[in-house]
Amino acid sequence: MSDDFNMSMRKFLKQVGVTSQQAIEEAMRNAGDTSGRKFEAKVVLTVDGLDLEHTVTGTIEGQS
Repeated sequence: MSDDFNMSMRKFLKQVGVTSQQAIEEAMRNAGDTSGRKFEAKVVLTVDGLDLEHTVTGTIEGQS
């Protein structure tokens, strides 16, 4: 893979990670006290023009 490809991939993934974390943190703040709760999370990644659908699931623990 080329350096340009790797850089564009890393830039995209960094944007996904940062903006996703910000969205989750805001939702948690808006939800109030979530201590003791667990939230099932799912991300579905698709890429136009490629036959790609990638799903990542996980659990996020609440906070007070």
